[in-house]
Amino acid sequence: MAETNLAHKRQTEEPREGIHASSRLERGLIVAVIAIASIGLGYLFFTQLWWKLPPDFGCRAEFSRGGLCFFLQHSVEEADASNKLLKAEIIASNPGPELSVPIGWATQANAAFIENVVQPNIRWFGYVVWGTEAWIFLSLCLGFFSRLGALAAIGMSMQLMIGLAHTPNEWEWSYILMVLLSVAMFGLAPGRYFGLDRLLRPRFRAMGERGSRVGRLLLLFT
Repeated sequence: MAETNLAHKRQTEEPREGIHASSRLERGLIVAVIAIASIGLGYLFFTQLWWKLPPDFGCRAEFSRGGLCFFLQHSVEEADASNKLLKAEIIASNPGPELSVPIGWATQANAAFIENVVQPNIRWFGYVVWGTEAWIFLSLCLGFFSRLGALAAIGMSMQLMIGLAHTPNEWEWSYILMVLLSVAMFGLAPGRYFGLDRLLRPRFRAMGERGSRVGRLLLLFT
């Protein structure tokens, strides 16, 4: 009887999966903050769907100008605009010591990929871009395979940061913060706190315990 009571006490004291807090109020606050951050990031991608709708993705003149095509070409043309991010002048002198992150190799690789792979195949590659952003929106807002959605958000945000953050008239931190928020959502897996993943994970866990590799993989992505 004593062992049974001890086991029951441990179960009641242990926090629910993914929620490590000492009180119901704090647990609720954690869930609310993570839900707001996840839905906010998903909504950001939602707002970007409408200026590049298929089948032409906002492009004009045989997929050479406007819409998605403009920003792809802009990334190619501005590949040499700057080769540094996160510059910090330690001492206000000219020239003076400076901290920065070199990204020239990344901007050049990104431009080469866009020019040689994406632009020649924009008629179908545009669907990949649009579909990925639509998936991020649904995943993060519904808490549905949220870790997979966050991984897609990292990829899209990294590409935007490399392609655009260093260009003139852009605030680099807007893209860097997108990357950082996406990384945070990947680590937290927000669907474990709210949304459909809370319903799916027990089923995937049971599959994994029966030896299903698919179940273990699906559990990892939720």
